[in-house]
Amino acid sequence: MPEKKDRNGTSASSRSRRLFWVILLNAAISIAEVTGGLFSNSLALISDAIHNVSDVLATVMAWWAFKTGNRKSTLNKTFGFKRIEILAAFLNSLILAGISAYLIFEAISRFSHHVHVSGLIMSGVAVVGFLANLFGVLVLKRDASESLNIKATYLHLLADTISSLAVVVGGILIWYFDIFWADPVITILIALYIFTETYKILKQTVDILMQGTPSGIDLIEIKKELEAFEEISNIHHVHAWNMTEMEIQFECHVDLNKDLSVGETALISRKIKGILQEKYGIRHATIQYEYDDCHDKSMISH
Repeated sequence: MPEKKDRNGTSASSRSRRLFWVILLNAAISIAEVTGGLFSNSLALISDAIHNVSDVLATVMAWWAFKTGNRKSTLNKTFGFKRIEILAAFLNSLILAGISAYLIFEAISRFSHHVHVSGLIMSGVAVVGFLANLFGVLVLKRDASESLNIKATYLHLLADTISSLAVVVGGILIWYFDIFWADPVITILIALYIFTETYKILKQTVDILMQGTPSGIDLIEIKKELEAFEEISNIHHVHAWNMTEMEIQFECHVDLNKDLSVGETALISRKIKGILQEKYGIRHATIQYEYDDCHDKSMISH
């Protein structure tokens, strides 16, 4: 049986291999930058190294979540394990936000305590980090559009690429002009950038975990469209949520104008599901038919 591929033509095993190589690459960068940061006494370089360590953890988590998420459904996990990728993206973002706050705190303290920094070592090691991170970004770029979990890891690497470039510039400023305050300033800018990008992922993952209505889905519009069917009196108890970032689930109660047979409701179901899939990208819908049976006919109900 041929291996299933995503819309970009990428197989699960290929994506898993790319993640594995990114893990090894970031582990090597982290060791190099921690060593370079200690020798150069550069907080910016150490902050970049810490960010790289978080990248390693993030990529390991993404790789593990990706492998686990592709397991088959069981009697205990009837929806399967795909949501574990959303959970991994949430945890990665939360960790990164915490790291950003810590780096800002450390950088501010350096303004009141002058520290000598070796700009030559700082910029030299950062160049290596920049090139390695850029390679990782290019490796994961295509997969980032297919998985929020991998997108979170991709943003980790993208932020590191930008921060490494900033450290290179800071190292040059210190090396040539003795502008030592460039080190904490760059650290703060890196941390703020990381936090801004992380917030977007964090918000999206929380919305999914809280089963919020997906963006682009207008439940009022769907209700009006379905109630235009001559067989339907009322649509109520409407819910739409993301199972994963790519998979939308939908359910509703359909109150009929008259008592219809199961075969007749099957025809209505096909029309409803056709509309939901074509207009809203909803591929999984659960529809409960009623004939003046439900007392609570409000649109949203527990």
